[in-house]
Amino acid sequence: MAAIALIRHGQYEQLANTPSALQPYPLTAEGIEQVREEARRFRAWLEASDYLLEPEIHSSTLLRAWQTAEIYREELRQLFPSPPITKSFPALCERSVGSVANLSVREIERIVALDPRLEALPKGWKSTSDFKLPFDGAESLLEAGERVARHLDGLASPAPDKRIQLIIGHGASIRHASYHLNVINFDDIRRLSMFYGHPVVFERHGQAWTRLYGNWKQRQPSDSID
Repeated sequence: MAAIALIRHGQYEQLANTPSALQPYPLTAEGIEQVREEARRFRAWLEASDYLLEPEIHSSTLLRAWQTAEIYREELRQLFPSPPITKSFPALCERSVGSVANLSVREIERIVALDPRLEALPKGWKSTSDFKLPFDGAESLLEAGERVARHLDGLASPAPDKRIQLIIGHGASIRHASYHLNVINFDDIRRLSMFYGHPVVFERHGQAWTRLYGNWKQRQPSDSID
């Protein structure tokens, strides 16, 4: 596998108290500047290294991730061996909550309470790794991470030179994917978060991973799950 740069999208116009999942909103003006600054810092590191960038940038299909990928494409354009393009993949999206997508936590819990077939949702359900809402199309955070991990695991690099694959996605599904790939331990999922627009770059050697650039964020209780 080529080295992979795991990048969480920038700050975006997120609905309050609503699972981030499939919200279709764009980056804020602050989010755009966050990403641009992070891309420029990464460019400085790349210019001093012997790594090239894979010219196909992979992002989730959600607007905030695509916008983040486009900013990286613009800022790092001179560091790709050929003209870069952004390609979007549903597999890189955040955990889906299915048919209750983009409803508030309060409304989701009200719908559950109205359905006599369903039990009350457990406390902290939104950030519990193995919990899946009882609605069509919903998945757990671990399932979303496994989906992302499959995509990452399929990225083989036939190039003889050292390449970094840019992956732009979402905090929770990236962290859970990192667990599935043995980049982090299970306990790290709740302990770690990701800075907006900041690359965390890993290179795999057999079954071991080496971090080349970037840092995880120490998660705070107030952090969004995305």
